[in-house]
Amino acid sequence: MSDAPLRVAVLGTTSSGKSTLAAALAEHYQTLWVPEYLREFVDTEERVPVAEDQFHIAATQRDREDAAAPRAHKYLFCDTAPLMTLVYGRHYFGGFDRQLAALAATHQQDYAITLVTAPDIPWVEEGLHRESEEVSVIIDRMLLDELAARGIPYLLVSGDPAERLSQVERHLR
Repeated sequence: MSDAPLRVAVLGTTSSGKSTLAAALAEHYQTLWVPEYLREFVDTEERVPVAEDQFHIAATQRDREDAAAPRAHKYLFCDTAPLMTLVYGRHYFGGFDRQLAALAATHQQDYAITLVTAPDIPWVEEGLHRESEEVSVIIDRMLLDELAARGIPYLLVSGDPAERLSQVERHLR
């Protein structure tokens, strides 16, 4: 039997509570979570990403998951996954990045559980991020369509932070 933690992908649009949920789950289960690298990228580079940045962002996210996994206990909560970067890339850049698509396809099976945060909490502007509340609705639909097309089961979590934590706890039992 492997000691590797179950990776839990926490997906959703900007300002849908992914980071809040991932941090709360890690605290509840006394394990680790991997913050979304995109936030650090935007803060460090002081700009929004361009098409050429997408693979780097997704690959760095995965590298950080791989680095955290040996130190995680039972679960590793991942605030986003390459699939989410792929969805955003398709929306913003209209193209198909083969390298990013391959990364998303190769690593999606590494996630034992996929959670999707519903965009049902108050919208909060996130600095240099270009997304708006209107775009969030589009991205949410694109994500759900992509999960369905790939046959990836997921738990849609909604409500306030306590309700979301409770929904995931029931699911993980």
